[in-house]
Amino acid sequence: MSRSDSNPDTAAELRSVDRELLKVLRGKTWVGIGELTDALGVTATAVRQRVERLLQLGLIDRHKVVAGRGRPTFQYCLTVNGHRHAGANPTAIAEAMWLEILAIEDVEVRGRVIASIASRLGREYASQIDTDNGVDSVEQRMIKLSEMLSQRQIDNQVVGSGELPVLDLASCPYPSLTDASEDRAMCRLEEQMISEALGQPVHLSSCRLDGDACCQFSATSDAVGTSQ
Repeated sequence: MSRSDSNPDTAAELRSVDRELLKVLRGKTWVGIGELTDALGVTATAVRQRVERLLQLGLIDRHKVVAGRGRPTFQYCLTVNGHRHAGANPTAIAEAMWLEILAIEDVEVRGRVIASIASRLGREYASQIDTDNGVDSVEQRMIKLSEMLSQRQIDNQVVGSGELPVLDLASCPYPSLTDASEDRAMCRLEEQMISEALGQPVHLSSCRLDGDACCQFSATSDAVGTSQ
């Protein structure tokens, strides 16, 4: 039986050929290797390699089929997590939802919603960082977070070292959602999210919206005090 836990970084591990197989399984119940081979136009060996990878990622499940005295075969279907990754690109709906959040007139309510989103995202990163033994200093946690952001195609690097490292984002991860107004809601969300992920406060020390070369999130002196 394949593992079925949801991993936020699974999308970064998927290849285009994997997504093709997921699309074939979408809307079907149980599918065998032969049907997958015909649908994808590749060899059975190539299909089995993709299947094993998706089983490991928890995106598909399988069950054994025994018919008569012949060798048993396996059939495959999407898991709940697999259906999520086989679905349509959520960018359009994410943009619409973000615009509706920004349109909330009550400033306090809007702020609480954005803070809740930031906290939820930050906790997802923090839960993965906390599974690694020996990752306890601010610098170590920031390096681990940097690796996770890179897996999500977010261009970044950790600059400096020691007690006050800086997370440098070469470009905005969500350019279509960035608001250049005085409110800077997305900037605040990222600042809160990163603070939650690190378990330590950071502040946006440089921002591309201000004409700086990059966006930088710096650990504060408060972070040093709480990590000792």
